[in-house]
Amino acid sequence: MSKQVFAAAAPANSDQRGAHRQRALKAAKVVLSDWTAIDCTLRDVSDKGARLVFAGATSLPEEFRLIIVAAETVRPVRLLWQRGLSAGVAFAGCEEAAPHKM
Repeated sequence: MSKQVFAAAAPANSDQRGAHRQRALKAAKVVLSDWTAIDCTLRDVSDKGARLVFAGATSLPEEFRLIIVAAETVRPVRLLWQRGLSAGVAFAGCEEAAPHKM
């Protein structure tokens, strides 16, 4: 059974992030524990996390790895929320060089 994680609703004019986010448009890949890769787009990023957008419906686990394609880096992340084709993640570890051929 898949567990969905949702953030509490906040007033439209509030921002509960602990770090300033920057708009981005970067190709990325979600890497699951069995090394299955799911293409996505990194749309917003901060020092603490990112917002990902998927082309189709995707069910994400609570923890996975995220590859930033252009930077050739990978880092562990934790799912904070998922709504529609978007998901918010928190960085859960250090950035490392990504393995090739992903």
